[in-house]
Amino acid sequence: MLSLFVDDSSLVDDSSLVDDPSVTNHTSVVPWSINEHEVAALITVQSLTSSPGIQRSAVILSHVGEHALSWTALGLMGAVRDPAHRQPWLRATATVVGAHALSIVIKRVVRRHRPSDPRVEVLVATPSDWSFPSSHAASTTAAAVAFSRLLGRRYPLLAIPVMMTSRVILGVHYPSDVLAGGLLGVVMGHWVNRAGTVSPS
Repeated sequence: MLSLFVDDSSLVDDSSLVDDPSVTNHTSVVPWSINEHEVAALITVQSLTSSPGIQRSAVILSHVGEHALSWTALGLMGAVRDPAHRQPWLRATATVVGAHALSIVIKRVVRRHRPSDPRVEVLVATPSDWSFPSSHAASTTAAAVAFSRLLGRRYPLLAIPVMMTSRVILGVHYPSDVLAGGLLGVVMGHWVNRAGTVSPS
């Protein structure tokens, strides 16, 4: 499956472990037809969400979700404010951090470059050039799934489609990047819920 995205030569070069596109000549290998469909979808989303207000909101969400720091802070706050369920909150928070970390590891293995088509408008800076899967989508989904169980409320789940869409609006991810990140987050969020089932607080 990774062959869709990875140039085989990257598997024999030690520089493939460096998360810096400036030190390697490797390029992602994505079938042209798939890539074109993704670019077309990305351009369509951007054309439908081109108002300054929507774009500014997407930029704010980008900063909120950066490195899963906000979700980690919310999880720790939950542990402090809900002593009866402190351990489940801490496990959930650790899972959010784990989802973010795992997404970064996968990025360095897959090494799919972010959108670079000249028709795509990139609206925010990114910490690396790799895009698959979306770390924002992974950590946000893991947090929403795990925290919604602890809160006994479904409203945190609304953050999932909002964050996933915002990454496409900003032009820094293909649709499949955010879908893969969301799937990773769902798996990890459900895993922590099953590993430490508690009654909602």
